[in-house]
Amino acid sequence: MADATTTRRGRPRAFDRDSALRRAMEVFWTKGFAGASLSDLTTAMGINAPSLYAAFGTKEELFEAAVDLYAATEGPILWGHLAQAPTAKEAVRRLLDASAIAYTDPKNPPGCLVVLGAIIGGDPGDSVVASLAARRAEGLDQLTERIEQDVRAGLLPEGLDARAVASFYFTVQQGMSLQARDNPNRATVRATGDAAMLAWDGLVAASVTRR
Repeated sequence: MADATTTRRGRPRAFDRDSALRRAMEVFWTKGFAGASLSDLTTAMGINAPSLYAAFGTKEELFEAAVDLYAATEGPILWGHLAQAPTAKEAVRRLLDASAIAYTDPKNPPGCLVVLGAIIGGDPGDSVVASLAARRAEGLDQLTERIEQDVRAGLLPEGLDARAVASFYFTVQQGMSLQARDNPNRATVRATGDAAMLAWDGLVAASVTRR
């Protein structure tokens, strides 16, 4: 019969999967998919490579799980305003303001994982690029739909090219992520969003005229 010491040594070391995934997310957020080495990940997660593969699968699968966690924890902070704001204009304003705050939060890496995950650290490969592009497309679709709601409600002019307006502000938001990555100064990043909101009325008018 094995003694208690042998039994303890024979058991795999337990770890907190949720905490390990959170730490992996932070590594990917900081270094990008390509820049995050296996050593970076295992060190941060406190597990060895076999345990990582057993718990999460391939590096790509771990990354997808990390991005899912990011979307679940950070996404509502940004995108929850679309449903809560009384108008599309206010929803966009709140989205940009929340983005400036989140992207410069000193408790987290700067910027947005969904924006930065495939463009920092090297070539991430086609599957990662496509996955993040699809996630960003979902965000653009949500923003477009929120603007279209105001068109249907008569709060914005009929014939408005909601996609064009949404694309502009979505591009601004993504640019704010890069801005925060280079210089996570909240006032500076927030000023970018404020300046973009000054273009709302003119952009709406021009987007109707083009149709």
